[in-house]
Amino acid sequence: MNPSIQQLRAFVAVAHSRSLAEASEHIHLSQPAISIAIRKLEATVGGPLFSRTTRQLALTPEGDAFLPVAVRLLDDWNEAFSDLGERFSKQRGKVTVAALPTLAAGLLPGIIATFHAHYPRINLSLHDVLAEQVNQMVREGRADMGLSVSPQDSEDLVFEPVLVDRYVAVCPLGHPLLAQTSVEWAQLARQPFIGINRLSSSRQDIDRIMGEVGQPLDIICDASQIATVGRMVAAGLGISVLPSLSFRQIASEGIDHRPLVTPTIRRELGIVTRRRHPLSAAATALREAILEEALARGEPTRPMG
Repeated sequence: MNPSIQQLRAFVAVAHSRSLAEASEHIHLSQPAISIAIRKLEATVGGPLFSRTTRQLALTPEGDAFLPVAVRLLDDWNEAFSDLGERFSKQRGKVTVAALPTLAAGLLPGIIATFHAHYPRINLSLHDVLAEQVNQMVREGRADMGLSVSPQDSEDLVFEPVLVDRYVAVCPLGHPLLAQTSVEWAQLARQPFIGINRLSSSRQDIDRIMGEVGQPLDIICDASQIATVGRMVAAGLGISVLPSLSFRQIASEGIDHRPLVTPTIRRELGIVTRRRHPLSAAATALREAILEEALARGEPTRPMG
């Protein structure tokens, strides 16, 4: 039978005070209860820890050797529960998020600023990666949650819709398409086009939709960064297509956008988590902050609690 925490506390209290009366006041336990706890501890370890030949209790050599160990065990115990309490009260913790670049730059900055103001001791780590990398990081536990499109054929992942994004045609100022209130996808085919990362979920959507309308794009250049796409369009090299959230994150000088229609594409974005792996208190708080921000924007895909 292993010693109990109460037995260790009784031993340390008596060892420090050398008096049952003082130990009783210190740990708020009666003297008979302290005596019983120490006897049980001595029975467990196999020998006396105190010498009782004098009026003042004295440690035996074995008790003297055990004292620093007992103190360390109690300190570790107290620290463990203090740390756990701080985590549940969100005074401490760490949250790792994997997010599409669109969401990392277009949605999260304001959320992170507010979250940090409320929970300054929670460390946040953000990875802006492509959709498949988001899924992989969450699946492997390298990210507590992801912000992405819905994973395909991933029974081990859960997708919680948060908001709807739509695609827009991005054009340099003065471009004829900006004279329209909206742009049809088929109209993109007759324009020099600046493409975005071929591995991105947005590019896959764009290629699929253009295939459905039967009009190939005249791609003159692909760029990996959305900001680069914006600068190339502003320089008059061509037009492009971006999620509307992406347009918000790039400098708008020299460019403007119009919604794309025929078809009108709803792009659901949300939170990706591992099935049967509950979030920590800190991660749960961040999830709630994300939901609140989406609700404030008036863009939720469904009522959220």
